[in-house]
Amino acid sequence: MTPEEKARVNIDKLLEEAGWAIQDYNSINLGASTGVAVREFPLKTGAADYLLFVNRKAVGAIEAKKEGTTLSGVAEQSGKYIVGLPENIPHIHLPLPFAYESTGSETFFRDEREQDARSRRVFAFHKPQTLWDWGLDNTTLRGRLRTMPQLITEGLWEAQIEAVTNLEESFAESRPKALIQMATGSGKTFTAVTAVYRLLKFGKAKRVLFLVDRNNLGRQALREFQQYITPDDGRKLSELYNVQHLTNNTLDPICKVCITTIQRLYSMLEGEENFDAENEEQSLFQMQTHEKEKKIVKYSPKIPIEMFDFIITDECHRSIYHDWRQVLDYFDAFIIGLTATPSKQTIGFFNNNLVMEYSHDRAVADGCNVGFEVYRIKTAIGEEGSAVDAGFFVDIRDKMTRRLRWEQLDEELVYTPQELDRNVVAVDQIRKIVRTYRDRLFSEIFPGREHVPKTLIFAKSDSHAEDIVHIVREEFGKGNEFCKKITYKTTGEKPENLIKEFRISYYPRIAVTVDMVSTGTDFKALECLIFMRNVQSGVYYEQMKGRGTRVINPDDLEGITPDAGHKTHFVIVDAIGVCEHDKTDSQPLERKRYVSFDKLLNGIALGIRDNDTISSLAGRLAKFNNKISEKEKEEILGASDGKTLREMVNSLLDAVDPDKHEKKAKELFLTPSPTEQQIIQAREELVSEACAPFDDANLRNTLIDIKKRNEQIIDTVSLDDLISAGFDSQAGEKARSMVESFKQFIEDNKDELTALKIIYEQPYGKRHLTYEQIKEIAEAIKRPPYSLSTDRLWVAYEQLEKAKVKGAGPQKLLTNIISLIRFAIGESEVLEPYSVQVEERFQKWLEDQETAGKIFTEEQIEWLTMLKDHIATSLLVEIDDFDYAPFHDKGGAIRAFKVFGPKLDEILSVFNERIAG
Repeated sequence: MTPEEKARVNIDKLLEEAGWAIQDYNSINLGASTGVAVREFPLKTGAADYLLFVNRKAVGAIEAKKEGTTLSGVAEQSGKYIVGLPENIPHIHLPLPFAYESTGSETFFRDEREQDARSRRVFAFHKPQTLWDWGLDNTTLRGRLRTMPQLITEGLWEAQIEAVTNLEESFAESRPKALIQMATGSGKTFTAVTAVYRLLKFGKAKRVLFLVDRNNLGRQALREFQQYITPDDGRKLSELYNVQHLTNNTLDPICKVCITTIQRLYSMLEGEENFDAENEEQSLFQMQTHEKEKKIVKYSPKIPIEMFDFIITDECHRSIYHDWRQVLDYFDAFIIGLTATPSKQTIGFFNNNLVMEYSHDRAVADGCNVGFEVYRIKTAIGEEGSAVDAGFFVDIRDKMTRRLRWEQLDEELVYTPQELDRNVVAVDQIRKIVRTYRDRLFSEIFPGREHVPKTLIFAKSDSHAEDIVHIVREEFGKGNEFCKKITYKTTGEKPENLIKEFRISYYPRIAVTVDMVSTGTDFKALECLIFMRNVQSGVYYEQMKGRGTRVINPDDLEGITPDAGHKTHFVIVDAIGVCEHDKTDSQPLERKRYVSFDKLLNGIALGIRDNDTISSLAGRLAKFNNKISEKEKEEILGASDGKTLREMVNSLLDAVDPDKHEKKAKELFLTPSPTEQQIIQAREELVSEACAPFDDANLRNTLIDIKKRNEQIIDTVSLDDLISAGFDSQAGEKARSMVESFKQFIEDNKDELTALKIIYEQPYGKRHLTYEQIKEIAEAIKRPPYSLSTDRLWVAYEQLEKAKVKGAGPQKLLTNIISLIRFAIGESEVLEPYSVQVEERFQKWLEDQETAGKIFTEEQIEWLTMLKDHIATSLLVEIDDFDYAPFHDKGGAIRAFKVFGPKLDEILSVFNERIAG
């Protein structure tokens, strides 16, 4: 056959599958079928390759081309056919409304009744009845989408209003694909349901498909549709339109919304009558799709390409890959993607039509999400692996049966961290992580709490999860209800029931999972995520983090966790280093946890406006806004010339958002491609605008006052020792004895300990102490006969010379020993934390530089602040330190040289001599 003949064979096959009878003009019989495609039909403008008849009336035409022909210019030929119908031929409209161009392997379609009619690729031909129904309608779907009524915004968040509005503008332009990126917990599904209701009511959509990749997400979506109360009618959407959640391979013909997994729909297109529901419980992230023989989706007469007018694909960053993408390509429908974490490939699939971009930071600022903090746990085995000598007895567990046997090693066992919980299980490594979490939970991670917050642990495998569950129950001393496993292999209780219990009931407090609830599942009361598995995919990692971002009403939270109060943030406990590699754009807003709120505010006012300071203030204010009363918000409004806290937070986020910098530069300099210098200037303007309200001391004082009014600090971190018990005079004698003992220690060791020798012998500006030298002193004073500690000494001095002691500060900071030594030998008149002294010297130095006319850039201030913080904890800063955090994250030594140039050595010298003191 010629290429043209081969194309005709393929086109005939496609037409027949869609229900068309194929006839030659010479043997025409329009009564033979509802739809008839007549080959080589003569027209006034030439013979049509195929003229289409439905119910004996002409409705459209097909221009056929050989395979490989590009079809963009062929529309002119099909256009001639639809206007060249002889007068005596019955027709549905003139010109004929429907035109196709096809090579048999590629087909394009357009409806000429549409404004700015545009050809679109279709998988196959439409059924005859579909074209007939369309032709009888006085309007078209795309025409109706251009005239949608105004959105009722009551009950919608601003981000949801923007998303629906932008989506409908995209529809009005007949864009086939649109992507909505909204942070987890910011109401993506509710946004989608709102849009679906309007498409059904005003767009007269025939049917909408809501695709998920896991059945649990399908059940959640069904609840959203069933609970949605229509804003104009007042009834529930499911009372007005049939909503079907597919649990078998039969589509209800009267349903208006169909919810199903992409896996099930794929099997239906494959012609399968039955589909194992277990295949719907696992996420596409974990499903194997690379088969030896790739499955190709073929046309299914039971599910024609026009079955759905709109497809909403939830978690679309997963559904557009591998074989699953064929499901989306099959239907002649608008495709709307929902995701919190779009990759470049996701954005590319949706033709770069990102109609809504709502980041985690913005959601935190608007109160739709809560931010997060990272608590790192490191163990020796977790970091370095371990070894077991030959001759020791170990347990050997069969991976399939989990049966144990005891066996003596005949050779040394050496394993790496990567082998943990796969080839080797180090029980104490799991136990150490769980025990550390237990011991630090109420003192450091969630200070002051008594009830274990809802905690989700991510395990490496089902076997690993099983080990964790048993150890958690044992270490916390609790029963089975306290900690449960929720994985695909959970037996006994159904996973969906376990998920429901974890979401709304007091027990379980801790759940362990692998992948089943790592994405999409709604756990509003969840306050802690523990990563005991690594994640390579940045998108997947962001999804897993998203489990903790959701906000919850304080009363609802109290019903689940009685002493939780307000959910202001969640905590990631990183036990494997998953947070140490920048996989995602979403980072904690709070970057300066140990800088007080008032110092952040005053720092902004003084001109310290590096990204970390601005971002940290935004994070603090966002948390603050979630806790204060309406009356207090009004108080802030009055002190800020009418600006709300939310507006201030968003302005601060604009100031650190590179996209906003570029946008501002385009506006300022009236150029589509601003230079780097112009972008820097735009950033400075945004920073200036965002920070301007905080120049007002009245606003700063109002914020600080309200914060103090709302909070009472409960110190659950510092551990106390019993110094004495008795009358005051005896306590004073004990304190004096302790101070004298410390002075005697200094006298006895001033020629022995390196740090003491430096303090006594070196000029003030040349004392370069090292962390190791100070640590040597700390260890020495603990030993008999002195048996002292930094915190006990601080209390003793406070008892004896209270007027000269200014707060104990963070006693965990080893460098406070320097303050004690200098006070003891009379070199300092006041005893205050070393970090406070460093901060004061740093601020004084900055003031001196400003007086001398030296102005630092934002980036230089950022580096100087990092140097100061390093000095406060480590005493000395050297070039080698730039190989480690936080310097390494900012470009290390190479970047430091670029920032300060030849002045870098001088800067380091100043910090080591003047700032270190």
